[in-house]
Amino acid sequence: MKKFLIIVEGEADKKFIKDYYHHLFKTSAPKNSIIHTGDLSGDTGGYKKLASEINLQQMRINSDQGGVNLVIFDADSDYQVRWEELSSLKKQYGVEFELFLFPNNQDAGALEDLLENIINLNNRPIFDCWKNYEDELSKLEIPDRTPPPLTTPAKKTKIYGYLEALLLNHEKEKIKDKKRNYENPLHWDLDAEYLERLEEFIGGNLIWE
Repeated sequence: MKKFLIIVEGEADKKFIKDYYHHLFKTSAPKNSIIHTGDLSGDTGGYKKLASEINLQQMRINSDQGGVNLVIFDADSDYQVRWEELSSLKKQYGVEFELFLFPNNQDAGALEDLLENIINLNNRPIFDCWKNYEDELSKLEIPDRTPPPLTTPAKKTKIYGYLEALLLNHEKEKIKDKKRNYENPLHWDLDAEYLERLEEFIGGNLIWE
């Protein structure tokens, strides 16, 4: 296994990558080898924080020690724009890293889009119900509400709702980003075909030639 540093955007991404790493390699990642962009500065992170001096310095140190840097961020609304924006940091700041953009390194989207594609298929009716909810919400007219239509809940809320529907009352803490168990096969399928690109990215950069 090569020495590595994986940088993600926030706590949700960090917990997912930690669990997925454990699933792939059957061992926990070394301490501080998976961080989000706000970990070292004590804030909430975000893609713009990759270019902070503290994160740039960590990547440089890791490279100097023969390690590989992996950056795994959201593509958000435009995959190509985000790819070019982040890739340009290599030349601008003199750092080296390999880049992967959620959900699948080719489409617009975020971690939540990936998660929806790796649920245990037995639970698909929960998302079918959510789709009906969104459809009905878009038809509602609320007096004195400007402007219409009503706001559709964010994708993060959709994932929270999915887990809340499945977890018992005494398990509600596991809904939170830091507490989720992505290795629970009743909720998630970490062997899903949708994850092949991510598996190849991580494995190809860390151990496979």
